[in-house]
Amino acid sequence: MKCTIRNSGAAVIEIVFPSRCVVCGDFLDDGISRPFCMNCLSGFHLIASPHCTRCGIPFSDLQGEDHLCGKCLSSEQFFSMARALGRYEDTLMTAIHTFKYGRNIPVGTALGRMMACGTYGGLSLEDFSLILPVPLHPKRLRERGFNQSGILAREIARKQSLSVDYESLERTIDTEPQTALRKTERSRNIRGAFNVRNRHTIKGKKILLIDDVFTTGSTVRECARVLLANGAEDVAVLTLARALYHKH
Repeated sequence: MKCTIRNSGAAVIEIVFPSRCVVCGDFLDDGISRPFCMNCLSGFHLIASPHCTRCGIPFSDLQGEDHLCGKCLSSEQFFSMARALGRYEDTLMTAIHTFKYGRNIPVGTALGRMMACGTYGGLSLEDFSLILPVPLHPKRLRERGFNQSGILAREIARKQSLSVDYESLERTIDTEPQTALRKTERSRNIRGAFNVRNRHTIKGKKILLIDDVFTTGSTVRECARVLLANGAEDVAVLTLARALYHKH
């Protein structure tokens, strides 16, 4: 698959995809094959340096070098590195909502292909031996009909010719949705919610954990903790979007 992502003003993104914008539905009549029209593209903001070298959060000051943020200096993250393609705002937020809550699988496929084409400041997709999506609880999976992280992981695995494992990591507790909780409540809510079913599959592996949005990091941090405790060599995180979380 041919694809190019450039961060230049309007964050031009080109990818092989049908001729309608996957967000607004307008025809793409300018001869460029990509998932978004130019109007929607202008609201898509890729994450670039300077950012935290561990959790990937972009810094408000656009000058300076990448460095550890205060949270990563003061607390254990378990994952070795976390990166995201873009900020959770404007076009990208709309696209994620259309995919996740509007159950629009083609939008998710396009977003997964975009993730597969990204560059992530120190994180190289080819360095990993296994891709794992953050799992949904079976009850939530039945309600939604699909795991959004699984669809993203599938497209990344296809592009990078990597194996994706949908079964070894499972969610055994149907916790309260993280979006309804304050920052201080999220870690407690998610603690103990995941389990490794097939320990031999992840033992000694360098794992790339995939999710749609990184907000406080509580979910991916707990997944990484459980994977490392069950023999994974390393766990890094890649999400479609990064939310700049302010809720206390």
